[in-house]
Amino acid sequence: MSKIKIIIPVLLLLLGGVYKFVLAKPAPAPKPKISGEVYIMPKDFLINLKGGRFAKLNVALVLKEGYLPAGAAAGGGEAPTAPPTGYGVNPQEAVVRSIITDALTDQSASRLQHEKSRKKLQVDILKLIRRDTDVEVDDVLFTDIAIQ
Repeated sequence: MSKIKIIIPVLLLLLGGVYKFVLAKPAPAPKPKISGEVYIMPKDFLINLKGGRFAKLNVALVLKEGYLPAGAAAGGGEAPTAPPTGYGVNPQEAVVRSIITDALTDQSASRLQHEKSRKKLQVDILKLIRRDTDVEVDDVLFTDIAIQ
């Protein structure tokens, strides 16, 4: 009788271990918080604001996974040409910069200082980039902002 009291718990532990390591499905991988590639635009922005103020900011784009352009090798199999100083590998970067500059120029400093207003500007810029370019962007981020 005392042997059964020892064998049953050991057998239950053994069966539990077999289930956990052999039969149970693995836990699903957690979904990434940011899906895609974060592309930090290499040149910062200097923007004129209302009231003679200005803002200096850096912008990053969250691009769709694998987007970072094959356009870096524009023209087929030719070697990619180096972008102008301060610009990155995105072939439409000048257009994206223009959209961002136009959207932010002459805004009030408070729109960039307050989180809700800043988020609204980011969404507006995202819509313009999607509408006016072929850049596969999921989000626009203002990574650093200084207002004078």
